[in-house]
Amino acid sequence: MIITKTPFRMSFFGGGTDMEDYFKENGGAVLSTTIDKFCYVNVRHLPRFFDYSTELSYSKTERVKNVSEIEHPAIRNAMEMLDMHEIRLTYEADLPARSGLGTSSSFAVGMLMAFYALKGKYADKKKLADEAIYLERILCNEAGGWQDQIAASYGGFNRINFNSNGYEVTPVIISPKRKKQLNDNLMMFFTGFTRFSSDVQKVNNETTIEEKKAKLDMMYKMVDEAETILTDNSKNLDDFGRLLDKSWKLKKQTGKGVSTDTIDELYNKGIAAGALGGKLLGAGGGGFLVFYVQPEKQNAVMKAMKDLMYIPFEFDNNGATIIHYSPETYEPREMKE
Repeated sequence: MIITKTPFRMSFFGGGTDMEDYFKENGGAVLSTTIDKFCYVNVRHLPRFFDYSTELSYSKTERVKNVSEIEHPAIRNAMEMLDMHEIRLTYEADLPARSGLGTSSSFAVGMLMAFYALKGKYADKKKLADEAIYLERILCNEAGGWQDQIAASYGGFNRINFNSNGYEVTPVIISPKRKKQLNDNLMMFFTGFTRFSSDVQKVNNETTIEEKKAKLDMMYKMVDEAETILTDNSKNLDDFGRLLDKSWKLKKQTGKGVSTDTIDELYNKGIAAGALGGKLLGAGGGGFLVFYVQPEKQNAVMKAMKDLMYIPFEFDNNGATIIHYSPETYEPREMKE
């Protein structure tokens, strides 16, 4: 039996520039961190006592005789890609799926890590990220960028640079005191809406290419500015919050699926209560709102967001990890007499 623990990510700046059709031509960068909210994937070989060979438990339960019958596209494609058979897989998470924290990619990374471990093989961070990107973007044909899979695999507070050759992950070096201050100034709320990131991306693609590129170019440049604010102790950390507001207003202009009237109303309430800035996490359309709020204004923002669930969190430094490893001897059915 294998159990993996994979963090969810919080992306601050550069989202959208991690789309392959953008960064292959223009380069791109994302500033993000993983947080102490996780998904857990438990995998073992299914004992041969049943009239089905594979059992999956996520938001629903599937029991099938052949891998090709699996409805969940990521699980089906991952099992076919890695030649996995006779599996019992269970998934659980600290936060709901389709909520803007890269949950589907965290699941993909954790599942692939578990499959490799069940085979007695080690997959490093880059291999997991690369194969999760391939699984979601190519095999499952889901629209979206590359940042989620990389963040989930590597973990920590990073700048991820994208170029025509791929990507590189660079840790953002912040003093512990400043990093804690940033963490303390961030407040996250669940809007209650969930959606598929790939569906939002499809709607956003209706925006003209020229208009979208101009906005993404500006958002790309903000990554440098945000990183400087974090790493230069002479800078006012509150400028990070103000830059979040500027970036969010730009992001909303990249596609009509990014925000809704309800989300705009909630965001404006937060700003009116004293938040310096914030954003909707993920591709847009729902999920979690994060605000940058100075300590003395946090009670007012909490009151303004009283109808939403407040989710406290801490930055996390670890990527996907194996938290339980019990090797199994497995002999394929066709080799049995």
